[in-house]
Amino acid sequence: MLAVRIAIVVGIIAAITTICFRIVPVNATTTGFAYLVAILFIAARWGLTEALVGSFVAVGCFNYFFLPPIRTFTVADPQNWVALIAFLATSITASHFSTQAKKRTLEATDRQREMEKLYALSRSILLIEPTHPEPKQLAMQIAQSFAADAVALYDRDADKFFRAGPQDFHDSDGRLRQAALEGTLFRDAAAHSVVTSVRLGARPIGSLGIHGVELSDSALQGLSNLVAIGLERLRVQEAASKAEAARQSDELKSTLLDALAHEFKTPLTSIKAASTALLSSNALRPEQQRELLSIVDEETDRLSVLVTEAIQMARIEAGRVILRRESHSVQELVESVLNKLRTVVEDRKIQVNIAAGLPPVWVDGELIEVALRQLIDNALKYSPAGSPVALAAESKEGRVVVSVADHGPGIPEAEQSRIFEKFYRAEASRHQIPGAGLGLVIAREIIHAHGGEIWVDSKPGEGSIFEFSLPSSTKEKA
Repeated sequence: MLAVRIAIVVGIIAAITTICFRIVPVNATTTGFAYLVAILFIAARWGLTEALVGSFVAVGCFNYFFLPPIRTFTVADPQNWVALIAFLATSITASHFSTQAKKRTLEATDRQREMEKLYALSRSILLIEPTHPEPKQLAMQIAQSFAADAVALYDRDADKFFRAGPQDFHDSDGRLRQAALEGTLFRDAAAHSVVTSVRLGARPIGSLGIHGVELSDSALQGLSNLVAIGLERLRVQEAASKAEAARQSDELKSTLLDALAHEFKTPLTSIKAASTALLSSNALRPEQQRELLSIVDEETDRLSVLVTEAIQMARIEAGRVILRRESHSVQELVESVLNKLRTVVEDRKIQVNIAAGLPPVWVDGELIEVALRQLIDNALKYSPAGSPVALAAESKEGRVVVSVADHGPGIPEAEQSRIFEKFYRAEASRHQIPGAGLGLVIAREIIHAHGGEIWVDSKPGEGSIFEFSLPSSTKEKA
């Protein structure tokens, strides 16, 4: 490539010589200026090496064709020697300055591009979503912004490496860890590779390695500062998330205690009334005693169910849902739930429609009963006293779909996406109907743990239908 450029330079000088000597004969001064302009152009276009070659070729042509005696390299007049040397010095000096100006322009352009990349990276850091490991996303953003072949980010506090880019960043010498521990810088210009420490203040918090990119010292320092800011921002976000989780956990505990106190009050009141009647009177007939004992027995069962559900709530909230899957009949699960709800249902009508030939489901029976009870209890709360609640089950596309329909006020479309959120309750009924806003959350988590889905179909004034899908035993075995 250099040989081609030098050949072009010689051709340019030869063309100027031919024009000034044969086609349009001019004096030596005019020719000298023409050579000088050409050399400046060559220096600006290619660089100092090509400009120096052009200068010496131009001096030779200027001496041979334009300084007496013509067509010889002899200079008869001493003044012409001064002119020739001055021309050569001017050409070389002008070439040098032109090359330096070009170099500075290129450096300024490179710095501008680096600043643009750093700015784009800073925006990307602010937009990082906490859906994946954040340092990994940070490494990917660096590789993307700088078009690097390989990027490696070492987080000293977590003692973890995060890599990105089309190639793997080789660190057989452990320089990433060493840079993070000692705050050192390693640069391999031949391999276009650099490893630098990432500092927050005076303390190294990690290190960054980049391969396949040439970065100036200022750009590398700016990149290191951005990475430090990004890592610190991610730590602050993590701390804030933990604090919010702790706050929500405390709020959940308080709400659960309030809800349990409210739920336990009714059966305890009934048990207390029945036991007081039994103890305070010796004249009760046998059938009256049996009735009071039946109340104690039923309310005790109800308390047992509430305690079991409270335990399941705590496990779900703590993320310790352990499924004990077995093959269960949907009919048996529904009957078991309705039997446990008999004191709540009382004279309410429950319409059950289980499709014939429905395959069994592969589920944790106790947890599914908890979820189904939440939906039925929710339907009973929000339906008018004289309206029935419809419970149905059918098979769709290899899964069993269970639905609970009520004749309540319905749910506006704007609120349907929020009713499965923790503590959320519909605006129209949150002050009229007791509850903690956890029933649908519990049902959703249980269904999702089984790999199913839960959704609602509702219109204001037309009631609501809650449906969920479960895997069948036949599909699981297949």
